[in-house]
Amino acid sequence: MLKRIFVCPDPGRLRLYGAARAVLGIGLAVLVCGAAGHPLAGVITGGLAALLALFTVTDTTVRGQAVTTALLPAVGLPVLALASALHDHPRARDAAFLVVAGAGVYARRWGPRGNALGVFGFMTFFVAQFLHTVPAQLPGLYSALLLAVIASSVVRFGVWCYERRLPPPTLPLLPGAPGTARTTTRQAVQMAAAGALALYVGQTLSQDRWYWAVGAAWWIFVNTASRGETLVRGFRRVVGTAVGSAAGLIIAVPLHGATAPTAALVALCVFGIFYTAAVSYSWMIFFVTVMVGLLYGLLGVLDPALLALRLAQTGVGALGAALAVLLLLPVTTHAVTDAWIQQALRCVHRCTTTAARRLAGDEQADPGPLAAELEALLGRVRMSLAPLVHPLNPSRARRARARHVLVLLDDCAREVRAFAAVAADPTAAHDARLAAACRRVEAAVRELAPPGAEPARPAADVPDAPHHHPGAEAALAHLHNLERALGDLSTPLRTASRGPLVPA
Repeated sequence: MLKRIFVCPDPGRLRLYGAARAVLGIGLAVLVCGAAGHPLAGVITGGLAALLALFTVTDTTVRGQAVTTALLPAVGLPVLALASALHDHPRARDAAFLVVAGAGVYARRWGPRGNALGVFGFMTFFVAQFLHTVPAQLPGLYSALLLAVIASSVVRFGVWCYERRLPPPTLPLLPGAPGTARTTTRQAVQMAAAGALALYVGQTLSQDRWYWAVGAAWWIFVNTASRGETLVRGFRRVVGTAVGSAAGLIIAVPLHGATAPTAALVALCVFGIFYTAAVSYSWMIFFVTVMVGLLYGLLGVLDPALLALRLAQTGVGALGAALAVLLLLPVTTHAVTDAWIQQALRCVHRCTTTAARRLAGDEQADPGPLAAELEALLGRVRMSLAPLVHPLNPSRARRARARHVLVLLDDCAREVRAFAAVAADPTAAHDARLAAACRRVEAAVRELAPPGAEPARPAADVPDAPHHHPGAEAALAHLHNLERALGDLSTPLRTASRGPLVPA
């Protein structure tokens, strides 16, 4: 798993750039808050606000990102005031926390902006519990939060806005997936139930650190769409927390809150959080856990018992999330997986026909964005299949089938990317055989993913040409390989071993 972090492709070095920029943005925010005279609590609040602003804002355009970032304080400041006002009223505070948590999940129906604002609101309430915020601290914390958002924005949108040279990323959306009304309502209900259970059991374990259980339950629901995804995410969160707690015993406890080495290690953890987030949830949580231990060290309250308590609270949150998705409005793993696979297969066809049109001389046909969309869709397929390929899955036959599907889909994506690259070559020319090959690909896709699950998109007309051209030979080879991979997919997708991955 550690090897995967460094071997995993990083197209355009975007993960590296994002992680490095996060260190700069959060570092600047912390320095600005410190220079403004804020106490340690204010500096920590500012640093976490900057981290959230850089991590959660994922709009598809730079302008959209700037607007969402500007809206973060409009959500965070009132929530911070609410949390501090209820500090001495436990029952009202607990109820308000669950409402904020449910509202944060529900907000995902409004896409990336709703998700970012929901996360920021929830985490602001969470940070208020972490720091035991009272109303008298509000002016200073308000100032620190605003300064941090501004400082991180200077780095993100001014000093190092590498997104300006990139095409807008494609964020696939599926009916019933995160970001749509149906699923967000279901998940908000599940989160309310999971949060209530986590809060009750968490307070039984500790009256001071109970909020870790609620936080663990809440984050487990992020970017999941089925009970299987949620269960796997909960398992990975517990694993990451356990390993991070063990590392905290070795790294954070002996430091005793020493400022310079703690700051350096926190910066390393920030880099690790951003660099591994898209690759391994367990390693991201590992870095989060170590960072939290270091922050507790700065506050002078870190000891081995606290790390053990954090692990126990994480387990409570994961248990609450698991029970909620199993017993309350569950969505099966196969229902979500089948829909994502069908969308990915249709994207294969659209990309293929668009690339063929480009070879035929249509300068307006650009397969590049569709190839990027296919990569994003395959990422969602991998996430939805994670419960089926997990080593703890008791069904070996189903696990083998799911892995076979992933291998063949990766083969399809590789051939599609290569075909699109050939189409982008201005020296390549259209060949009459390409039209026939594209029609066979279309037929294979329609066989595996019948129309109806998503709005139909007409297949591109590929004009025939009366001659062959050497430049089209490579394109034909990729189309034939793609056709073969699609044909091979029929077996694992249709095998009736406890239900097909894609319905026949």
